[in-house]
Amino acid sequence: MKTLLFVIAACALLACNKDNSADTTRTTSATGVAATTADTADNTKLNERDRNNATPTPGDQSNSKPDLAITAQIRKAIAADDAMSTDAKNVKIITQDGSVVLRGTVKSEAEKNAVGIKASGIAGVKRVENQLDVVTEKRGNQ
Repeated sequence: MKTLLFVIAACALLACNKDNSADTTRTTSATGVAATTADTADNTKLNERDRNNATPTPGDQSNSKPDLAITAQIRKAIAADDAMSTDAKNVKIITQDGSVVLRGTVKSEAEKNAVGIKASGIAGVKRVENQLDVVTEKRGNQ
């Protein structure tokens, strides 16, 4: 009986101490809309964007030799820059007929622009669509 009362009291104490504060990390999406992490945790809008056939996804990467070479050269240029964050080094690069789409997250507008400039500087690139999202604060355990 004492054990049962102890367990009930412990559960009640834990329930009272629960932290209900929301993470308010600010992000800026490729469309320029700022949102909190609580908003971005529900990525329904991003999923809708990705389902739209007009928005390229990594599955749309061309397998032509010139497009694969462009993608590899962009990745190499980004990876070689020690100033780039891990997020920037892991952006998605989608190349189709010389047109490049950049997707993923970076730490700042400057980093977003730097990735776009690196992509634009590769021979054979006709156009760069920079859809990188900027995460302006740390989230969770980052």
